[in-house]
Amino acid sequence: MTVLSGGKCSIVIAEHFKKTSTASNTGGSNSIWQLPLQENRISRRHSFVHGAVSLVAVLTLNQGIVSPPAWAEDKTAKKDDEDEGIFGTIKSLFDPNEKTKLGRVLPKAYLKSARELVKTLRESLKEDPNDMAKFRRTADSAKVSIRDYLSNWKGQQTVVSEESYVELEKVIRSLANFYSKAGPSALLSDEVKSEILTDLDTAEKFL
Repeated sequence: MTVLSGGKCSIVIAEHFKKTSTASNTGGSNSIWQLPLQENRISRRHSFVHGAVSLVAVLTLNQGIVSPPAWAEDKTAKKDDEDEGIFGTIKSLFDPNEKTKLGRVLPKAYLKSARELVKTLRESLKEDPNDMAKFRRTADSAKVSIRDYLSNWKGQQTVVSEESYVELEKVIRSLANFYSKAGPSALLSDEVKSEILTDLDTAEKFL
C-alpha cells in the first residue's frame, strides 16, 4: 500500500475533484455531486416505505381493537340462541300440547294416537292379502290402533271438532259398515280401500 505525502495527497485530491467535475459537466453518471441527490431520493423512498408500514401497523392495531367486541357480540348472540334452543326443548318435553302442520295446538297424546292410526291403517290397506302372515300382522296392528284411539278420544270435546278427528271417524265408520255387511273375514273392495286411503290422507294433513 502506497502512503502519500501531504503535498502529493493535495495534488491527488485536487486532480480527483477536477476529474469528477469534468465528468459532471460532460453528463457523466458517476459525479460525486450527484451523491446528495441520490441520497435524498433514497431518504424520501425510505420515509415513504416507513410511513406505509406505520399506516398498516395502525390499521392492524385498530382492527385488533375493534374486532373483539364484535366477536363478543357474535358469541353472545350464539349463546342466547343455544340457551333458547335448550330451553325450548325442555319446555316442549313437559308441554302436553303440540302444534300440527297447519299450526293448530292439540294434545300431544291425541296427535300421537291419530298418527299411529293413520300409519297402521294405511299399511294394512296396502298389504298384499295373498301374503297371509304379513296381512294378519298389519291387520292386527291396525285393530290395536283403532281400539286405542277410540278408547281415549272418542267424543272428547277437546278434539271432536278437529278436521283430523272428523276424517278418522269417517274412516272407522266406513270399516264398520263394510264388515257388518260383508262379514269380519271379508276382503275390502278396491273402491272402499280407495275411499279410506283418501280420507286417511286428508286426516294426515291436519295432524
